Amino acid sequence: MTDLGATDRRLCEDPPAAYDDLRALFVNCTLKPSPEPSHTQALADRSVAIMRANGVEVDVVRAVDHHLAPGVYPDMTEHGADRDDWPTIFERVMAADILVLLTPIWLGEKSSVATRVVERLYGNSGLLNDAGQYAYYGRTGGVIVTGNEDGAKHCAMNLLYSLQHLGYVVPPQADAAWLGEAGPGPSYADEGSGGPQNDFTNRNTSFMTWNLLHTARWLKDAGGFPAHGNQRDLWDAGCRDDAPNPEHR
Repeated sequence: MTDLGATDRRLCEDPPAAYDDLRALFVNCTLKPSPEPSHTQALADRSVAIMRANGVEVDVVRAVDHHLAPGVYPDMTEHGADRDDWPTIFERVMAADILVLLTPIWLGEKSSVATRVVERLYGNSGLLNDAGQYAYYGRTGGVIVTGNEDGAKHCAMNLLYSLQHLGYVVPPQADAAWLGEAGPGPSYADEGSGGPQNDFTNRNTSFMTWNLLHTARWLKDAGGFPAHGNQRDLWDAGCRDDAPNPEHR
């Protein structure tokens, strides 16, 4: 198990609320299939450990181990694909109060696998919840990035924008990253990298994790995100400030 260090252990011993009814899903968008070690997962394991120490049920998916057909429909087998594992993963997405996307950096960008995951999330974004909001409303999102080149903030910016655009609530400082020396050299989990001991990365990972927990707690206690002014069925029916009530036409 990841050693959290004294500060994280102390924070976990005295949390401001109970989080043991929350569920989190970490989707690792590494290009490496299992069982190859993932440096991005190694960093994410710090966040996972904090959550589990607080009783959160954590699910981890390595997306590249699954066949995610290209496309923006909920099930691409209905649109010509021979196989599509996304519907099963989507069930795990919807079971989670918190979604954390993990990606390495390649050529300054998030991985191609991360792009595919966002596309598939987008394919389900038209679904509605019981309150008539888009399906991801009431859920919380964050991002973890690793690499040996510049681009961590760019990747986080892109992914956090994508999550909030789909309906996720993005807390303050909802991303964490580690960057090694540019060019060939040790990656995060390699011996001598300094990654696991990097105070800046560890601090940001802790901040991100606790902010995800706080926000998910508030949303769950509130019964989700307020359903006023953001219900698609009412908008489609014309119930908005600049349109007459369709019942009186």
